[in-house]
Amino acid sequence: MKKIVIAAGTGFLGNVLVRFFRHKCDEIVVLTRGKSEDRNHVKYVHWDAKTLTGWETELENATALINLAGKSVDCRYTEANKKKILDSRIDSTAILNIAVLSCKNPPQHWLNSSTATIYRHSEDKQMTERNGEIGEDFSMNVAKTWEQTFFEVPTKNTLKTALRTSIVLGKNGGAFIPLKRLTLLGFGGKQGKGNQFISWIHEYDFASAIAFILDHQLTGVVNIVSPTPIANTTFMKQLRKSHGMPFGFSTPTPILKLGAKFIGTETELVLKSRNVIPDRLLQEGFQFQFDTLEKTISDLVS
Repeated sequence: MKKIVIAAGTGFLGNVLVRFFRHKCDEIVVLTRGKSEDRNHVKYVHWDAKTLTGWETELENATALINLAGKSVDCRYTEANKKKILDSRIDSTAILNIAVLSCKNPPQHWLNSSTATIYRHSEDKQMTERNGEIGEDFSMNVAKTWEQTFFEVPTKNTLKTALRTSIVLGKNGGAFIPLKRLTLLGFGGKQGKGNQFISWIHEYDFASAIAFILDHQLTGVVNIVSPTPIANTTFMKQLRKSHGMPFGFSTPTPILKLGAKFIGTETELVLKSRNVIPDRLLQEGFQFQFDTLEKTISDLVS
């Protein structure tokens, strides 16, 4: 590949992609709210994710545009925070639609973040792209509006794919670090009832799936998750085993709700059952390197 542009690429997932693609393409451009600079053979260009200020010229002749913009949902869902969560996703996607259409030689393929949280809480059914059930609540409505904003503008010279990603587990960021910390502190038991499913993916498979989508020109929506969702009880048991912890105190739902208020987050992040299957990736022949939780955690703790 010649050129990849990663919008909002300075966070955990952006760094994962930069490391993965560094030696696979000629040029990497990261759109950032920080200062414009060249660092470690990566070009960082300032943008505000709302307006056209010159950064849009970086999209010219790009093989791929990957948009990761969006305020973290690891916060209390106050009205102010809910507005920021929604606006950060809609504004960045909308301005990128305008930017892509303004290009003489637009990106060949645009991959826009979405979320596996778009599917309803499910302990009874596995959600694929084809038969997944989408419900009604704040998080699901954000996801629906996000994808609608992305797809409602035709870009005839640019392919479009929405990435319905769940929890990405990595060594240097994401959910693995706080879960590891809880486990080592002795709180590695089940959370809530423990029967809620966790859909997850290793950071390498996340980046590899992005490359696969580009290589195979997959469009529409794609679930970016591992093949086997794991019940919370089993997930935490594997974490304890991998860290040599013989026990782990469970956290009942009332305590989780109290703790969430104290640390400024929401219990949805651990209590919603995300029972999601990467059906399209599997049907197209994508090979997961870390297809089991045991393999994933073993790699992350090594």
